[in-house]
Amino acid sequence: MFPPFSLVLNFPSVRMTPALELNDLSFGYTSSDVIRSITVNFSSGEFAALVGPNGAGKSTLLKIMGGLIRTYRGSAKFFGEKISSVAPRDLARRLAFVPQDTQMVFPFTVSEIVFMGRLPHRPRTLFDSPGDAKSAREAMMLTDTLELSQKRFNELSGGERQRVVLASALAQNPEVLLLDEPTAFLDLKHQLQFYEILERLNAERGLTIVSVTHDVNLAARYAPRMIALRSGKFMADGTPEQVLTPQHLYDIFEITAAVLKRPDGRGNYIVPTA
Repeated sequence: MFPPFSLVLNFPSVRMTPALELNDLSFGYTSSDVIRSITVNFSSGEFAALVGPNGAGKSTLLKIMGGLIRTYRGSAKFFGEKISSVAPRDLARRLAFVPQDTQMVFPFTVSEIVFMGRLPHRPRTLFDSPGDAKSAREAMMLTDTLELSQKRFNELSGGERQRVVLASALAQNPEVLLLDEPTAFLDLKHQLQFYEILERLNAERGLTIVSVTHDVNLAARYAPRMIALRSGKFMADGTPEQVLTPQHLYDIFEITAAVLKRPDGRGNYIVPTA
């Protein structure tokens, strides 16, 4: 089990300016657009899940918000500043990106991977500081990876690697955390615990979180806001109860499903019926 959430991570205070603003955003890898005229804001301190079928444009949208794709039509802003004009190092001090899978060619240890999250904050000529060590250790404790610190990253299971990557992201002390299918390689226990970490960071530290996921039931349990995409366009945006309707599920995922109330009262969940 993870330890009680008593660690102090120095996340900056919540701001009034929207964390992310996208206006008439379009992008295509070829002549065909993957993202089509999307306009949306994510408020500071918000926890939102992006859901939709394969090829909907979810990961591409996340990469644009994370500054990994910088050529697009329309505008994308981070706290009021154009993302394309923010230097990657400066953006990395305030925004962290957790990809679906991470592979390392060199045999870095878990501790070394987590310390990499401190690079944007470190003067170029200095080694790790006591502050870096404190942030890295707290992030590893929070993600239950401290006991893995001396193991080689490439020797870990997929689920262990993903928790280490999250620890590295949290060591950045970001204001915004973007995650692309973060629980794809986790077992059920660690899926729930992973999202419990996110929920508590969001509630207690005001961390802005946008997570791409195929698991609509998991997203509905933890994310107060859900946005559904299909073919590069928004199909629904609202609470999980507003998005997970039989009609929306058919329009977005082409499935027939029943929408049921959770016994614990934490929103709805779906059960495919055909």
